Amino acid sequence: MKIDIIAGARPNFMKIAPIIKAIREQQSKGSALEFRLVHTGQHYDKAMSGRFFEEVSIPEPDINLEVGSGTQAEQTGSIMVRYERVLLDQRCDLCLVVGDVTSTMACSIAAKKLNIKVAHVEGGIRSFDITLPEEVNRLVTDVLTDYFFTTSEVANQNLLKAGVSANAIFFVGNTMIDTLLANRARLAPPAFWNDLNLVANNFFVVTLHRPSNVDSVDKLTSLLSEITGGAAGLPVVFPVHPRTRKTLQGASTSWPNLHTVDPMGYLEFNYLVSKAKGVITDSGGVTEEATVLDIPCLTLRNSTERPETVTTGTNELIGTDPKRIRPAMDKVMGGQWKKGAIPEKWDGRAAIRIVEILEKLSVN
Repeated sequence: MKIDIIAGARPNFMKIAPIIKAIREQQSKGSALEFRLVHTGQHYDKAMSGRFFEEVSIPEPDINLEVGSGTQAEQTGSIMVRYERVLLDQRCDLCLVVGDVTSTMACSIAAKKLNIKVAHVEGGIRSFDITLPEEVNRLVTDVLTDYFFTTSEVANQNLLKAGVSANAIFFVGNTMIDTLLANRARLAPPAFWNDLNLVANNFFVVTLHRPSNVDSVDKLTSLLSEITGGAAGLPVVFPVHPRTRKTLQGASTSWPNLHTVDPMGYLEFNYLVSKAKGVITDSGGVTEEATVLDIPCLTLRNSTERPETVTTGTNELIGTDPKRIRPAMDKVMGGQWKKGAIPEKWDGRAAIRIVEILEKLSVN
């Protein structure tokens, strides 16, 4: 079986790394599985792409579509056109997509229109908020998907309710957690650790990138004012997403305990999370990592596609009203945050399960 593994944006890279490793291990035992790594170029700069390939030992892509920047429609169209050319030149047997970024949906469409089967790692997750671009990507991708590799029983139920056959659903766990557990001993402090006088369990980490939180100067200012105030003088480290930095430059307010830094590498960022008193985020992936690292996590969203991080893990949905931030941070500061556990099958073996299933599908 010839498999195209699709990656395009930062969240994808951590999810494909263990799958590639597991395929290579099977190949060393005589497996006939073959893969071609296709990088769409949705994230194309060193900080958002290349550095992660190096840190988690992802090989150089076999193909780079180099789509670059653009609106979501422009990126979707460009990825579809360029990936279709690749498939017409050299067809694969299976297009394996991960997560919920633009590349995931675009490559699924291109493959399916050529009658190529699609496998979706993280199939079935839903926020039920259609205003989020990622939700559109999930819905479209899952309509086209033939094989669903899921992270939770909730995702399984979402698919069954949508009419997906149980025979097409494979509950395997979370490949992003595979990467985290495999690299936990390699996590390393960032260069600014000593410069900022950071002390374990004595600072907060913030990540914000969703348009509803960062595209308005007034909204972003309100959020940061509540976060820095809730930290009660403790340092707040804010790795700033490029789109967020543009808005932040227009803010007239400054906060003495807020430390903005450039986007960070995978090993450094997760070291920071693992040592934090708490994390404030609007990222789904960060909620998963915080859960496994047992760090209190406050999500500034009204919905989540990863409910297991709330029902089982350390995450809580705070919403987008800035006034709800301080009461939640008071709980963290007072040691009153809930105790979390690790969701089922988030054990570092998801990729192994996926490849075992791919082997069986190949034979069939």
